[in-house]
Amino acid sequence: MAFSTFIENALVLQEAIQKADVLIEALGWIRRFRDKVTVIKLGGSIMEDEDALRYVLLDLVFMETVGMHPVVVHGGGAAISRAMDAAGIAPNFIQGRRYTDEATLEIVKRVLAEETNTQLAQKIVDLGGCATNLSHQTTNVLFGKKIQLESDGETLDLGHVGRVTRVDCETIIDLCDRGHIPIIPSMCQEESTGNLLNVNADTAATSVAQALKAEKLVYLSDVNGVRRDKDDPDTHIHSLSADEARQLIQDGNISTGMIPKVEACLETLERGVKKVHIVDGGLRHSLLLEVYTTLGVGTEIIHRRR
Repeated sequence: MAFSTFIENALVLQEAIQKADVLIEALGWIRRFRDKVTVIKLGGSIMEDEDALRYVLLDLVFMETVGMHPVVVHGGGAAISRAMDAAGIAPNFIQGRRYTDEATLEIVKRVLAEETNTQLAQKIVDLGGCATNLSHQTTNVLFGKKIQLESDGETLDLGHVGRVTRVDCETIIDLCDRGHIPIIPSMCQEESTGNLLNVNADTAATSVAQALKAEKLVYLSDVNGVRRDKDDPDTHIHSLSADEARQLIQDGNISTGMIPKVEACLETLERGVKKVHIVDGGLRHSLLLEVYTTLGVGTEIIHRRR
């Protein structure tokens, strides 16, 4: 055997051993999270990047295959904005929430609950998994009521915008038990009228995780987690207790758009979810790296350190 061939074979063997080591490390986490629900909030830049989305969906298929119960809650803000622009409707945001009149609601229903929801489920099936899209066209599982905001003593009307007050957990868990990945759009239905309402995707995912008493809630973001300096990726924090997170908000280290996300994480912990993760969904297989490796790649927020 030529020396170069020997070296090549040795390198191949070493790579195979490293892969086996990764699987062994993952084994403990797979056993720990088997039959446990993990809610994944999917949206933002991930939905606009076909390659990133494909790897996220592959991760979901892997999670279901090894016995976890992933549940997806998705938004679709960029696609909705494009459809509104094509229809000649100017978007209007009030305190970060999209004002939703009748014309906008029709676009949200079509883009979010009909097109995106169906497409995500089909992509998972194409990758070898099983998925069920849950919307007003199939089976609605999110129910709620309209919300209004207060500003300087005035009530701000958001149109057809709501918050989730009830989740049909039985339908979701039944699908998980049958090996399906539930795909839920961020819309809810008024129980009193049957009208549909647009819901912020982060808060919808939080409501689902709370109702299911999920083991984990994962926000797939476009940053690598919480940072001590929001502009410096090297200041990424791997793990935070709830008290530490509150202190970082108070000190101003957590600021701007990360504040409501972290506050939602803290509220979710208080309502029975054990861990909340903020992960960069653009990193290849970031979901698996966060769930099945010791170090992880995002920020986990937990009740308290042991």
